[in-house]
Amino acid sequence: MRASDNLQFSGRALTAYPMRTGLILLAMSIGVASVIILTTLGEGARQYVVGQFQMLGSHLLFVLPGRTETTGGLPPLLGTSPRDLTIDDALALKRSRSVQYVSPNVTGAAPVSYGAREREVMVFGTNNELFDAVELKILKGQFLPEADPRDAVSISVLGETLAKELFGKKHPVGEWIRVGDHRFRVIGVLSSEGQSIGMDMKDVVIIPVASAQSLFNIPSLYRIIVKARSKEALDQAEKDVIKIIRARHDGDDDVTILRQDALLKTFDGILKTLTWAVAGVAAISLIVAGILIMNVMLVSVSQRKAEIGLLKALGAPTRQVMTLFLSEALMLSLAGGLIGLALGLFSAKMVTFWIADFPVQTPMWAIGAALLVTVVTGLVFGSIPARQAAKLNPVIALSGK
Repeated sequence: MRASDNLQFSGRALTAYPMRTGLILLAMSIGVASVIILTTLGEGARQYVVGQFQMLGSHLLFVLPGRTETTGGLPPLLGTSPRDLTIDDALALKRSRSVQYVSPNVTGAAPVSYGAREREVMVFGTNNELFDAVELKILKGQFLPEADPRDAVSISVLGETLAKELFGKKHPVGEWIRVGDHRFRVIGVLSSEGQSIGMDMKDVVIIPVASAQSLFNIPSLYRIIVKARSKEALDQAEKDVIKIIRARHDGDDDVTILRQDALLKTFDGILKTLTWAVAGVAAISLIVAGILIMNVMLVSVSQRKAEIGLLKALGAPTRQVMTLFLSEALMLSLAGGLIGLALGLFSAKMVTFWIADFPVQTPMWAIGAALLVTVVTGLVFGSIPARQAAKLNPVIALSGK
């Protein structure tokens, strides 16, 4: 039997049972569409996170108090605590020629109120250099002015969401708010287009770092954000930070420095792994569809015994009968895979209408893998009923028993 005759015979067999064929196509298409949609969302989440980090620039250092390390042996009998980071430590880092901006940070939660309206939000203490270090944007008014960070000044900058909830349509700049038991004058409102640095900058109060220390009654810093002059200067900036802190802390390396490029690689690796994981979960549905193909085709074999017996009586070899049934399974798999691919790509594009800022890009490996798994699944599970059909005795098969 020629290949064209083989395909024509298999096609007629599939159209003879539209309900059975439709169920198999539905199962295969759902499986492929699931793989495409989930991998697209996973890849989109990875690109979104990576993009947010890259928009901040790839030459940021985060200096945290305490040394993160693993050592062997028993712990010391007397506990030791790392020396706190101070505003003077942050100012000392400006001595490095590789450092462009230094922003000392203090964070905490506190109730913020204006009139009868009150919200519990994050309070972020910093200085004016944060604005350029992480490329924030101002919607109204101005950011914290240049001043000695050791001076506690009663001024504040609000996130856009917080400003709307506290003031409504009223212009907030120049008004006084209460943060905890302190009063601050609003001098600016951040734009929602500003970048994040580990918190929602749309729902935050920014005050001078010394004011935050007074508000929370803490003398130390939560962290210091350092921006190198360029990506090439990042290594030297890190060395200078370690050298300066060591000199100020009596020769102890008691800080942990996190590089933004290292964090970027870590998040990228984690999200890639998650994308592969969700693709694997979605691929399970393809195996379920393959089992459906096997079960339906086993029923088909019992229904078409007379047809199979006639083929074998006319001289069709065992291999030819197997080829016919495998061709049916392959055609079902390919058709279901292509329908699922079209459905998945269409659904992925629809995400852009629901979430405008979410990057949607289907990885090519997901498309190839989904179609390959579809074909392999169809052939593997289709081979079982194909063998059963090929082993039928022509005389018994013609009798329909």
